[in-house]
Amino acid sequence: MSGNVSISQEGNGKVSRVIRMGTRKSQLARIQTDSVASRLKELYPDVHLEIVAMSTIGDKILDTALSKIGEKSLFTKELENALERNEVDIVVHSLKDLPTSLPSGFTIGAILQRENPHDAVVLHPKNAGLTLDSLPEKSVIGTSSLRRAAQLKKRFPQLEFENIRGNLNTRLKKLDEKDDYAAIILAAAGLKRMGWENRISQILSPEDCMYAVGQGALAVEVRAQDRDILEMVSVLHHPDTVLRCISERAFLKQLEGGCSVPVAVHTEVKGSMLYLTGAVYSLDGADCLKDTMQMCVEIDNEVSESAQECVHVAVTANNISSSALDAAEKLGMDLANVLLNKGAKDILTTARKLNDAR
Repeated sequence: MSGNVSISQEGNGKVSRVIRMGTRKSQLARIQTDSVASRLKELYPDVHLEIVAMSTIGDKILDTALSKIGEKSLFTKELENALERNEVDIVVHSLKDLPTSLPSGFTIGAILQRENPHDAVVLHPKNAGLTLDSLPEKSVIGTSSLRRAAQLKKRFPQLEFENIRGNLNTRLKKLDEKDDYAAIILAAAGLKRMGWENRISQILSPEDCMYAVGQGALAVEVRAQDRDILEMVSVLHHPDTVLRCISERAFLKQLEGGCSVPVAVHTEVKGSMLYLTGAVYSLDGADCLKDTMQMCVEIDNEVSESAQECVHVAVTANNISSSALDAAEKLGMDLANVLLNKGAKDILTTARKLNDAR
């Protein structure tokens, strides 16, 4: 047992271990953390879980587009600082908020079964019953994501796209209470977790809009040295989701993409085959490079037994076949290289410059 774990003496003389879970303060972050807490509670009834909520830079700067504030750790930095200072033992994130490389000493110890990873259209009440295809021309669609805007501008050229920031509650409020937006685009997973599925008017298919790397999956970040905590959370890993997300993260990492460039993916596991479609876009969606590759990721039982465990794009999954993890990572890198050979670098560099100049 690590020396930094707190122990609480219960009335019955039993000693129970206290695990402190860090979370952002937003309602969705709390719901996500609570869902992981309840899974851990089922698996380890003797463990005492304490939830520590904190605000992050991304939560505080609400008037600027995410892609303008800079890099990936907007929603994670403060939580990682608390992890580093031993103020919390594990942190629950949306996987899509976690960069493909984590600061030294941290790792993703669990990726839970993915919720629907697709994007959803939420209409202004006055547009009930319509779709993006049937909305009046020049209708304004709110989205804070360059990835969504690039794909949707190309697919629905008759619509206008404008930035909208804030957490889910704020965005829905902006949509419903003002007349600025005809609809907004949000991740289906967040709406579902919040219990707002009834607001989803349309789920966007991969033909309309592919999703972000890791979208819909929850990740548990831990200190890499905390062997026992790493082992404890590893039972939460969902093998198919882990393989899909490792291929997606490897694709993004090889492209050197981040929040400030439009990169989108779609993955599927069919039998022992993992299929990855990946794309990069110019900001207006006019330029697009897209391809699909597949790889066999047969899950044999050759689990990483070595003391020197394997980490794949910041994910530690010692309880999943290392050859399957290697294959998933290679798939992502190979697909990125195919797009890079076709000129993806230029598209991404231009997108980054244009976005910075805005």
